[in-house]
Amino acid sequence: MTSSAPARFNPAAVAAVSAWVGLLVLLSHWLGQQAYRWLPVQASSAAPLVDDLFSLETAIACFVFVGVVSVMAYVLLFNRAEKYDMDDAAPVEGNTLLEIIWTVIPLVLVMAIAWTTIGVNREIGAIGPMDHSHGNTNEAMAGAPTAEIQVIARQWSWEFRYPDAAVSSTELHLPAGRRVGLQLESADVIHGFYVPAFRLKQQVIPGRSIAFFITPTREGRYRLRDSEYSGTWFAANQVDVVVQSENAYQDWLTRAATQPLRPGISDASREYAQQQSRLRSSGYPTVRPAPPPMVNVPGSNTLPHAG
Repeated sequence: MTSSAPARFNPAAVAAVSAWVGLLVLLSHWLGQQAYRWLPVQASSAAPLVDDLFSLETAIACFVFVGVVSVMAYVLLFNRAEKYDMDDAAPVEGNTLLEIIWTVIPLVLVMAIAWTTIGVNREIGAIGPMDHSHGNTNEAMAGAPTAEIQVIARQWSWEFRYPDAAVSSTELHLPAGRRVGLQLESADVIHGFYVPAFRLKQQVIPGRSIAFFITPTREGRYRLRDSEYSGTWFAANQVDVVVQSENAYQDWLTRAATQPLRPGISDASREYAQQQSRLRSSGYPTVRPAPPPMVNVPGSNTLPHAG
């Protein structure tokens, strides 16, 4: 039995692989930069950090995907068996160097993503402590961390209370350039507080009072969505978030405090009432929506918004 000759160093092959890896790096970097264009406008201090992380993950995913597909394509094109060749291929095993390479590379990539993600979460610092609540909102707020605005999620409406000005609304107003504390609470089931333009999302859990901090940076009108499936009308559980200057925010609070209470925005209640008024039932049972909250400023959910 003759032993096979050791493989020779092939400069041309090394140069070709190096050039291809360089092209992969350039392609991945380009796609990572394009990823910024796929996202809504940046309207909070957290948005650039999250977008940078998304860009990094997109670039790494592009490098891995195109790299693997290119190796598969090379094998299919240049290492195919001859026509009518029915012999088994020679088994290749015990390549320690190759096993180390394909173990170390994914490890490094995953650890890089994890390390960056931990840093982003630490820098954002959006989540504060959580306190137990027991069904009484006032009692829950008495022992909860200090927050400027109380956010109450229901099936299927949002209510925002501004304690210092004794104002409530179904349209969230926030001052630009200042860190604002929100106290998230649920009156029934799990909801999700999600503003795509802020790049922040937080579950609102019944029986818990969660301090959540946001620093809006761009004035405008944005959309708050319920990101958790909470029942029939959860997709309609949306309201606007208005980010304005500090002076405009204080003026709005002053004007709102003089307004009488009236029903707030609740598309679910409106649609449920229309459904019940029909002569024929839709045929499926559903949870009756909570009554629209009584607020000083209902706001509007039909105006154009940036994201």
